[in-house]
Amino acid sequence: METIQIEILNPKANQLLRDLADLNLIRIKSKSTIKEILEKTRKNADYVPSLDEITEEVEEVRQARYRGKV
Repeated sequence: METIQIEILNPKANQLLRDLADLNLIRIKSKSTIKEILEKTRKNADYVPSLDEITEEVEEVRQARYRGKV
């Protein structure tokens, strides 16, 4: 099996791809969003940080990183 990424330029190509998927010749996967990834990760976690807590920590790391560069 080979995996490739396709950028659809013409909407008609979208229907062609769906037809191929209906024939079980290809499988179409959608990209996961950060929210979906977090939900998947949180299922077995003891502590689940909120999205606000994650954002706050990311901002702290960014500030610390750029403090030395300015």
